[in-house]
Amino acid sequence: MDVTIIQYGHSLLISPARCKLSAMSNATLSPAVARGPADHDVRDQIVAAATEHFSRYGYEKTTVSDLAKAIGFSKAYIYKFFESKQAIGEMICANCLREIEAEVRAAVDGADRPPEKLRRMFKSVVEASLRLFSEDRKLYEIAISAATERWQAVVVYEERIRQLLQDILREGREMGEFERKTPLDEAVGAIHLVMRPYINPLLLQHSFDHTAEAPAQLSGLVLRSLSP
Repeated sequence: MDVTIIQYGHSLLISPARCKLSAMSNATLSPAVARGPADHDVRDQIVAAATEHFSRYGYEKTTVSDLAKAIGFSKAYIYKFFESKQAIGEMICANCLREIEAEVRAAVDGADRPPEKLRRMFKSVVEASLRLFSEDRKLYEIAISAATERWQAVVVYEERIRQLLQDILREGREMGEFERKTPLDEAVGAIHLVMRPYINPLLLQHSFDHTAEAPAQLSGLVLRSLSP
């Protein structure tokens, strides 16, 4: 959805190309992100402008003062809705991670059997992560900061992916397609570690050279280890 803000007395229309600006639930956001009046429209305007500004100048190099000047709001007014630059960055990051999660779940839901669900999960995690984070290097800085400092958005995302993985393994065991000797938590933890270089934005930057073949090779290896 396009968002119009006022910049130096002129209308500025912003259409964020990468991450949707949907309202975030309290379960997804930390209390800091939801600070201030419950006016989602204004928060969405700030996030839209911040996404545009960060993509041009970078997250690390931008201050709240820079952002306020670019938007045409006062710094104090922005602080009514977000307590820090990180809080704004976390909402942008959370929106991107929610998109990845939605794409991964859609890919998994399109398969009937657990082995194929696992293959699709590996493939979609890699493809969605690359598309949303590697195409815009300056916005990728936000993902790096989020992973390094363990922002709540990253913690929630990784836990949801882990839960999806656990659901697939449990279903495979119930259908007799996966082995049952290994404790479920141990199996989920081990497979999650295999996937983590493609789930965690900080680690993903070191895995770019292997993204073409990694999903098929890793999922194949994992599935052989899960054979009953």
